[in-house]
Amino acid sequence: MKSYKEGIHYNMDGERVVFTALFHLERGQCCGNGCQHCPFDPKHKKGITNVQHKYLSTQEDIVIFKSKKGYDNTQRKNNKQRGK
Repeated sequence: MKSYKEGIHYNMDGERVVFTALFHLERGQCCGNGCQHCPFDPKHKKGITNVQHKYLSTQEDIVIFKSKKGYDNTQRKNNKQRGK
């Protein structure tokens, strides 16, 4: 079980928990709940995995993030062609 930390993964707004962009990025895809700090593009569309560029500093970061999360379709297509 993951250990989430206040101020890093979430903040408290009164009694409400507000998840940070980092929490959502680690989750790997949009939940579609209209979150305040949704880092995905377009925002608030369940299942979206495209990350807004302002959250990843370089194109290389985006490729690495997607491949780690298993969302790199290019890599998946290449593996299918090779029989993996």
